Parts: sequence; structure tokens; C-alpha cells
Amino acid sequence: MVRVSILLACFIFIMLVNLTDHVQGLGINWGSMASHPLDPGNVVKMLKDNGIKKVKLFDAEPATMKALSGSGISVIVGIPNDKLASISSAYKHATEWVKENITNYDHNGGVDISYVAVGNEPFLTSYNGTYLKTTFPALQNIQKALDEAGTRQKIKAIVPFNADVYEASSDKPSDGQFRKDIRVEMLKILGLLKSNKSPFFVNIYPFISLQQSSDFPREFAFFDGTNKPVQDNNNQYTNVFDANYDTLVWSLKKVGYQDLDIVIGEAGWPTDGDQNANATLAKKFYDGLLKKLAKGEGTPLRKGYLEVYLFGLTDEDLKSIGPGDFERHWGIFSYDGKPKFPMDLTGKGNDKMLKEVQGVQYMDKKWCVVNSDVRNETILLNDLNYACSQTDCTSLGIGRSCDLNMQGNVSYAFNSFFQSRDQDVRTCNFDGKGTIANTDPSKGTCVFNIQIYSAGLRHQLTFALSIFAGLVLMISLH
Repeated sequence: MVRVSILLACFIFIMLVNLTDHVQGLGINWGSMASHPLDPGNVVKMLKDNGIKKVKLFDAEPATMKALSGSGISVIVGIPNDKLASISSAYKHATEWVKENITNYDHNGGVDISYVAVGNEPFLTSYNGTYLKTTFPALQNIQKALDEAGTRQKIKAIVPFNADVYEASSDKPSDGQFRKDIRVEMLKILGLLKSNKSPFFVNIYPFISLQQSSDFPREFAFFDGTNKPVQDNNNQYTNVFDANYDTLVWSLKKVGYQDLDIVIGEAGWPTDGDQNANATLAKKFYDGLLKKLAKGEGTPLRKGYLEVYLFGLTDEDLKSIGPGDFERHWGIFSYDGKPKFPMDLTGKGNDKMLKEVQGVQYMDKKWCVVNSDVRNETILLNDLNYACSQTDCTSLGIGRSCDLNMQGNVSYAFNSFFQSRDQDVRTCNFDGKGTIANTDPSKGTCVFNIQIYSAGLRHQLTFALSIFAGLVLMISLH
């Protein structure tokens, strides 16, 4: 009888492991800066199909929140930077925001909200201090509003920071410290996080380290080891992810907050828009990261499992390209919800394509290209520049997925413009230089996309068709 009980217990344990067969603490960022967003309900189904149980949002868009209701997915709700000034200026603005975006969804059968992210990388050096004085009071007001709404034990306010909030005088993590220009505000935020037992969220991007410096050793951006590890006291670093994380650990220690938990709010690799951004390198990065997370080894200074949110879910064609064209290509899924490359979220290396978003409807199979008889490159260049100023051309360029000649570049730009305008035939004119083709002009790695119907467009189309059907019926009756 004892032996049977032991066997039964082992069987139950194995079943539980299989049911939760994903890296512990793994989540994903779900952005909303797409011109033709996927249906949120279909996206949530895809997340569940792939066993993804945590998402981080950058806002509280109602359709997305509604789709997440009852899903069992743990959600981080974001407050955009442009709202920090208002929320910091008056407590009532914080209470109104919490009531509308948190309380309305925080109930049985609602959204399982874990954190409210106050701002997004508000202390970036490129912001030149724009949000320096509003971030802490906004955090303070939101936390107070959450407390008064009765969510203190469940929902906590945090701030996702970029890794540039700390710096080192050398490559050694032990030299890490918070930037002097933000140190006073950082100490206020750290104190509030500690008093609420909230973690420190940080975004770590090995790709950015590689992209910003031609001298950066490529192998140090990945997880397969390096011939030149960084030695820091008794610790050895073979990848920049661990080194960056431990630089934060040292920075926290030097200001007396070494006990704060750390969450990686964003970590990923783009697949286009830069010579180092492609699916091959992205897969290499994710394979290494997921295997590392599965081992639960942590970093030299912080052993144990790491909580990480991958960045990101899908490509977003409306993101700012200020930092670089790669900004629109961070998704592990393409704009239409199809996986870009095989991966294994368990970290066991059993790679396969993730399950795609279902129910996606595409527009007609037609493309806008340049007329073959147009040869004047000066004129074509003007059209190329115009089209690309109005749409997304970040896949064009040497070393990118669309390394084309002038005619090819212009055709790609024409088609991108045409698709972004929902295939309106008037947008494929370009003073007679554009023409609509029924044959796919895609070449090699360069894909000429067909646009999808977003949720709003599908509803409009359905409504229009119903009106049309009604008119046909009326005419037939008369």
C-alpha cells in the first residue's frame, strides 16, 4: 500500500511538471504600437495555447484588458510616460486612473493584475531629464491609490528602468553605481519599493551593447561562452547579460538596497532593421537565454531562478525608430501573429514553431509595385523617400532582409504604403509610376507583406457587408 502511494505521488508530480512545462518566471511584453493590431481575444488564446502565463502591457487598452479577463494570465499594466506629469501633480488623477484601469478589472473572473508599471524607462539619458521630477511622485500617488483601493497585498506599483540608470567605470560589475544625475530620485524610488516589498524592474539588452559599439565582442552578447571572459574578484563573466545584471546588484548594494528582488522587465533580440538583427541571431540569443533560465542558475552574484519578460510579442510598425530601425522588429511573432523561428519555451532545446494566432484575416492578394518602364533613378529616389516617410521601410538596407536594387526598394516602399492604407487603389498611383500586381514580388528573405484586417476594420467590413446585403434584399423585393 505504501509503495502504491509513493508511485501515485510520483505520477502526480510528473503530471504537474508536464502541465507547467515552461521556464519558471517567464513572461512576455505585449506592445500596442501597430497600425493593424491583431484581435486581442485571438492573441490571448495564442498565449494560452503556448503556455505563456505572464504578460507585461505598456498601457491599459480596454479591448486588451477585456480579452485578458478570466484568462488566468498574470498581467502587468503600464502607465505611459506622457501621463506621469498629470498623475504626479494631483493625487485625484492617480485615484481616477486606478479606478478606471485597475479597480474595474480587479474582481473574480477579471484580470489577474500583479503590478502597475509607472512609466517606461523614464530615466533614459536620451530623455534629458524630462521625467526626472515626475516619476517618484507618480509612483507614490499610484501606490497610495492602489492601497486605498484595497489591493496592497496583491498589486504593487513599480518602475521599469533601462540598464543605463547604472554605470561602471570599467567592464567589471563591481564598479557599478547609479548615475549621479539621477541618484537622488533613485534613492526615493528604492525606498518606496523596499517599503512595499516591490521588486526592481530592469531592461537588459545584449543586442544594444553589440549594436552601439563596433569593438564589442560578438560572442559576449550570447550565452555559449567566450575566449575572453571578464574576471571580477572571484567571479567570472562569459556573457554581458550576467555582467549587466550583477552591475545592478553592485549598484543596489552600494546604496544599501542589496536585498531588493530584481525582475528583468525586457530582454530580447530583433530580427530586422540592423546588420546584427536577424532571425538566426535572435534564435541563438533566445535559445541561450531560455536554457539558462531553465537551469535556474542565476548569475554569479544572484543564484537561483530569474524572472524574465521576453521582448516582445509581435512586430510594431508604429514604434519610434529614434534608437534605430530595429525598434519595429522585436517580436518573436510577425505582424500577423506567425512565429518567426522555432524555439522551446521550456529551455530544453526541443525547438518547434510556437502556435500562431488564429482567426487572422488578410486583405486581397495584391501588391503595389513600380512600373517596370520607369528608369529615372532621381525620380525614383524622390518617390522612395516620400513613401518611406509615410510608412515602414525599416527592412530595406544593406545587411537587412530586403537588400534590393533601386527598383526593388521603390516597389517595397510603394507596397508598404499601399498596404498601410488598406489597399486603397488611389494610394498606388504615385503620378502613374505605381501599378497593382497580382503576383507576389517577394524575393528571398525580402517579404512584401499583405496587410491584415485589424479588429476595428473587420467590424467595419462586416457592418458594410450587412448594409450592402440589406440593400440588395430591398432591391430584389421591389
